[in-house]
Amino acid sequence: MERLERCSRCLRAWLVAAAVRRRLPWLLLGLVLLGSALKDGELVPETPMQNKRNVLNVYFVKVAWAWTFWLLLPFIGVTTYLFARSKFFYGPAKSVLAAVRRLSALLVGTAVWYVCTELFMYIENLTGTCSTSSELSEAHQLFTTKQDCHRNNGIWNGFDISGHCFLLSYCTLMIVEEMAVLEGLSIDQNSRLRVVINSLFVSLCFLTMIWVFMFLCTTVYFHDFSQKLLGALIGLAAWYATYRVWYLKPFSPGLPLPNAPLSSKKYSYSR
Repeated sequence: MERLERCSRCLRAWLVAAAVRRRLPWLLLGLVLLGSALKDGELVPETPMQNKRNVLNVYFVKVAWAWTFWLLLPFIGVTTYLFARSKFFYGPAKSVLAAVRRLSALLVGTAVWYVCTELFMYIENLTGTCSTSSELSEAHQLFTTKQDCHRNNGIWNGFDISGHCFLLSYCTLMIVEEMAVLEGLSIDQNSRLRVVINSLFVSLCFLTMIWVFMFLCTTVYFHDFSQKLLGALIGLAAWYATYRVWYLKPFSPGLPLPNAPLSSKKYSYSR
């Protein structure tokens, strides 16, 4: 438990600071530019990360929203409840309502993930054409979707907005925003809840590192520059529209409690 506590303190100083929340969007955009420059200049060595079947891609990135959702779910619920009880002196019922309200941010995130990924697939189908080895014998057959093309051993050529750049940037920014609750939360050293929160926090930190690393790998090995940039910009726009605009409004999931109490705007994030 001592190692967990030391690890939590170290990571808290690194990832929970307000400066990280301000600079992280610019870092992600910088990685898009850097990775694309390295890819276009053919300066990237061959590594296992350029294989789409690598372990991190298959077991983490392909289900990135599931990892983010299920780790943030208990973290937001427990920290919001404790903060409402200790800082605002809410009763149990009102603290539960505060936690439920904040957890609705995960429903918003799920909607963002679903709508954007469906939109990306629609755009790719709309702009694409299928190339097959049997085009001469089956010239009359048209494939209107990427799935139909692949089922017939074809290659689909469309505008493929980078879903990885979108989702990894959005998940990274969302996790860092939600971890900001720890700036104002104090828990007794001997409390079991402290161990639970530290475990969730450390897990979220390592997940964030994986997302940033895989974001970099995507920019270095996959997609055209415009596809990566547009994917990242959509992820940043989704984060900004929620955490910097909508969540400041009364009828919203609200911001993490130390920064924006449910009934006040004076604690809003410093820009």
